[in-house]
Amino acid sequence: MEDFSQFTEVVHQAFETLNQARDNALVQARQLTRLSANTIRAIHRGESDAAHKNLAEAGKIAADLKKSLTGFPQLFFAGYTQDALKEYVEATLTCAIIENQRLPKPEVLDVEINTYLNGLAEVTGELRRRTLDILRQGYSPEAERLLSWMDEIYNLLVTVDYPDALTNGLRRQTDLVRGIVERTRGDLTISLREERLQQALEQAIKRLPE
Repeated sequence: MEDFSQFTEVVHQAFETLNQARDNALVQARQLTRLSANTIRAIHRGESDAAHKNLAEAGKIAADLKKSLTGFPQLFFAGYTQDALKEYVEATLTCAIIENQRLPKPEVLDVEINTYLNGLAEVTGELRRRTLDILRQGYSPEAERLLSWMDEIYNLLVTVDYPDALTNGLRRQTDLVRGIVERTRGDLTISLREERLQQALEQAIKRLPE
């Protein structure tokens, strides 16, 4: 009985340690999610310096989060941890694409490949938002560039045909991406037609007699 009593203490101590690690991880995950969201908001507003400041802070939080969960795989692979890291990936890749920079690979961001791909999938929503902001001012080659990126992302994701247990639900995300890309393509086509029509009308008006 004495040995069992000691074992009980070991059990409780193990769970106390695990619970403390979980509480810390939840705090860091919330911070990481907030900084990632702030990064995306700043880059959409054209505030590059603010975006990169938030992104740098997010990178430090992400590194601390991963380090703090060394030895706690059940917490590292928990939904809240991977979701926060996914948001960090999304913010990083969104900034890179909008600023026409090379995309950092999963090993550079030190994230799991499925987390990286899910973050990449969510980038398309931000690129659509950016494209629509551009199109409000009229057709632009920059909108075409962003659509090309959206196509590239979808063309990659659609090849990842593996069980959801391995990809963390990437198939559903891929279906959503397809819809986003097609809607954006339609918006871009309409904008281009309107631009050409406007140009044709202006030319016709110039040819009218005084």
